[in-house]
Amino acid sequence: MKKIAIIDDDVSISDMLAELLTREGYQVQRAYSGTEALLLLAGEKPDLILLDLMLPGLSGEEVLSQIEQVPVIVVSAKADTQDKVNLLLSGAADYITKPFDTKELLARIAVQLRNIEKPVNRTVLHFDELSLDLHRHQVTAGGQMIHLTKTEYAILKMLMQNPTQVITKNQILDRISDDTPDCMESSLKVHISNLRRKLRQSTGKNYIEAVWGIGFQLQKK
Repeated sequence: MKKIAIIDDDVSISDMLAELLTREGYQVQRAYSGTEALLLLAGEKPDLILLDLMLPGLSGEEVLSQIEQVPVIVVSAKADTQDKVNLLLSGAADYITKPFDTKELLARIAVQLRNIEKPVNRTVLHFDELSLDLHRHQVTAGGQMIHLTKTEYAILKMLMQNPTQVITKNQILDRISDDTPDCMESSLKVHISNLRRKLRQSTGKNYIEAVWGIGFQLQKK
């Protein structure tokens, strides 16, 4: 029986969710504050977490930052797109806005539980202060998570997969074409310049070196 933790200080919503999930055959754990949530998670971990953001004590965002290897669906009244983007980049698996349709919530839960049943070959690439998670599509530089465009991510992934090689412009354009068909030779320098700037802002280092007449490579200077 799959175990789902409900972290929400609204008793009526928590009761409704607990009844719904129990009826669907899930085992339910409950916490009503951020601090209580961390105590709960310090014990036997659930298979999935439904997390509200407006919690007494520690906020939902603070709780999320301390959760590892458990999918989290944020259930919140915050509907701002940037809030959703920030939470997904911070590790949330999904986001649903209150008020929500219970059938939609159950479907999202089923998807997340189905995903964790599949063996995941999760690979994280490292280069000096850079880290790129191929599964989550997340990049950290100097310990800070940075937001990259799809093209910037594809370029960095290719460079980090070949850290000792000079990659030609044609190789970059050819290898990333499936992920970013809009990247052209005329715009490649712009994408790399923006990528170099973002990495430098977080680390103070210039990680991408242009090799004149050939292409680009990673450097640790």
